[in-house]
Amino acid sequence: MKSPLALYGGKKIRSKPFAPHPVMGPEEKKQVLSVLKTGKLSGFLASPGDSFLGGPKVKELEAAFRTYFKVEHAVAMNSATANLHGALAALGVGPGDEVLVPPYTMCASASAILMCGAIPVFVDIEPDTFCMDPKKIEARVSPQTKAVVVVHLYGQPADMDPIMAIAKKHKLKVVEDCAQSPKAKYKGRYAGTIGDIGVFSLNQNKTITTGEGGVAVTRDARLALRMQLIRNHGEVVVDHLPDAKGLPCLGWNYRMTELEASVGIAQFRKLDKLTAHRVKLAGYLGKKLAAAEGLTMPVTRQGCTHVYFVYPVRYDRQKTGIPSRLFVKALGAEGVTFGAGYVRPIYLDSIYQNRRIYDNSHFPFDRVSAKNRDNYQKGSCPVTERLHNEGLILTGLCRYPLTTRDMDDVARAVFKVLKNGEKLLSDGR
Repeated sequence: MKSPLALYGGKKIRSKPFAPHPVMGPEEKKQVLSVLKTGKLSGFLASPGDSFLGGPKVKELEAAFRTYFKVEHAVAMNSATANLHGALAALGVGPGDEVLVPPYTMCASASAILMCGAIPVFVDIEPDTFCMDPKKIEARVSPQTKAVVVVHLYGQPADMDPIMAIAKKHKLKVVEDCAQSPKAKYKGRYAGTIGDIGVFSLNQNKTITTGEGGVAVTRDARLALRMQLIRNHGEVVVDHLPDAKGLPCLGWNYRMTELEASVGIAQFRKLDKLTAHRVKLAGYLGKKLAAAEGLTMPVTRQGCTHVYFVYPVRYDRQKTGIPSRLFVKALGAEGVTFGAGYVRPIYLDSIYQNRRIYDNSHFPFDRVSAKNRDNYQKGSCPVTERLHNEGLILTGLCRYPLTTRDMDDVARAVFKVLKNGEKLLSDGR
């Protein structure tokens, strides 16, 4: 006998809320107190000297990233959005340039391009990994194309070898957006260490966090210096730094505080543990849901590792018989949180549809190449639109401190809703 859905007054699978993320422990508290005792909450000064690079906690956090990812340079900022903007600006992206980016990502992957006065050009994604499809890149390369922002989405690395080959062929710079994929590996190399610059997020929702914050990594000393100038009002500093003379520079205040960095130091030491926990729960949930009709569990690209920032499931309405948004609504009533689709394809947002950021100008959209004038039309990235509309559901519940018992509840809720598909459709909610 079918158990009635909670959506119709039946007993919920899960009445107890899932434990929240992130978890702060004594390590974070100890770090923060050490800063408070000094009374110095920021170590930055916009002038030449040691303080141009920030305080001791910021430098310690950057050193941790350099060591872990085996790169020569790391630059911490107050958000990953700032790091993306700083990375593109350091690479010389400017007005009239076009930058390729996937449309299925957090908006900052594209808005950082606009912040440089450059033009985002959207490249469709692979249907099974949800990352930029290398086969579709060259169709969008124009004489104005300057760079590519590659997004390692949901914890899965993009297919970097062909992307880097295309970049080399067309002399394009490559920024890796690793906000959702710290510690993911592509054929033995850490995501973020393959292109020119890799950007990691320390936002409240990420695997490790400082509340808000980000870190960029690079092997290029000149790029690191440019990002440091961009981070800290570089226009008043550049003439006084021998190594920076001749660099065009406009800086912002993208500086990270010592308090944020101190939390990041403690959190970074937990990256391996927290990632292993995500992978374990994802593997367990995948086995529990393997027999679910109409649901396809996430794949991992051959030779790569997946770190499951979220757990994405391909959804086949033809097999389930239930619209995806009705399916996740029923799951929510059972106490289990899923989302239908991810974000709306970015080019459908109003600023791209209206091609207007400033009240009196269409800049920079009025400079888009003839080849890419159709890029913001509905249907320009059909794989992304199909996944968003009906082809994908996802959950962020594969994370610490949740357990396999919590995953049991997730699986029970999924099967309960599937078994009640006819009732859902007849009710039409």
